[in-house]
Amino acid sequence: MDNSIAAIILTKNEEKHIARCINSIKGVCEEIWVIDSFSTDKTCEIAKDLGAEVCRHEWKNYSSQFNFGLYECPIRSEWVWRIDADEYLSGNLGMAVKTALARCDHGVNGVFVRRRIDFMGRPLLHGGWYPSYYLKVFRRGHGECECRWMDEHICLFDGTTITVDDGDQVDANLNDLTWWTEKHNCYATREMADLLMAEYGLDDRGANVEAKFFGTEDQRKRWLKKRYAKSPLFIRPFINFIYRYVFRAGFLDGKEGFIWHILQGFWYRTLADAKVYEIKKRFNFDDEKIKAYIRQEYGL
Repeated sequence: MDNSIAAIILTKNEEKHIARCINSIKGVCEEIWVIDSFSTDKTCEIAKDLGAEVCRHEWKNYSSQFNFGLYECPIRSEWVWRIDADEYLSGNLGMAVKTALARCDHGVNGVFVRRRIDFMGRPLLHGGWYPSYYLKVFRRGHGECECRWMDEHICLFDGTTITVDDGDQVDANLNDLTWWTEKHNCYATREMADLLMAEYGLDDRGANVEAKFFGTEDQRKRWLKKRYAKSPLFIRPFINFIYRYVFRAGFLDGKEGFIWHILQGFWYRTLADAKVYEIKKRFNFDDEKIKAYIRQEYGL
């Protein structure tokens, strides 16, 4: 079996992270493609020095940028690995995936790997955040990134999947909280659009992951997202916080866990709800006008 892999990394001013990311996949990925959104720091120079191919492309959203790399770059490898610039491979994950690809059945077109989030230097091992498995590796020509504004996943056109859990794909951003909150303010706008699309059933065209509670991690997350979108504004962030921090034992991750669950589980989701409310109030809660606005501004 051909187990050659091309990594696709999206970047915008990632000079703090890009070397760590690329070094973690060297010897695992035969090709490394960096799709850069016109960085103004040394991201591109560092990536090129480490042997990556760099293409520049204007940013619209994550899915369109990733799929640009997937379809427009002259990738030669059999497999594609989706990895963000602030992520890296830990343990033996890279070589374990290479071995699994060399041995897998011809009908296998995707690989789920275990993802871990580190926040303020601490791994978040509770609150339902770990262990979690995501489809990060897929056979070229048999999958792409689904077209959504938020929580986009890799979807397969056909075939089956396997899971490799010998190590983690670690999300460990090194920027400070000021940067984090500014980024999540932008995320909240995308989340607002995604929530309104889900509430009004406007996201079906871009959604390729089936919403299923008893399914993969991606399918269960999509099922929960649809239910969340139909829950009452401003109450749902509070419920989310209590569920993850108390009932899923997020408090066991110490002060860093407390900050994470307050900011990511409550503040960020409350901000997204406030933006949903702002849009609804602007159009006097007229569903048809709201849907027309969403289609015009955020249609995919």
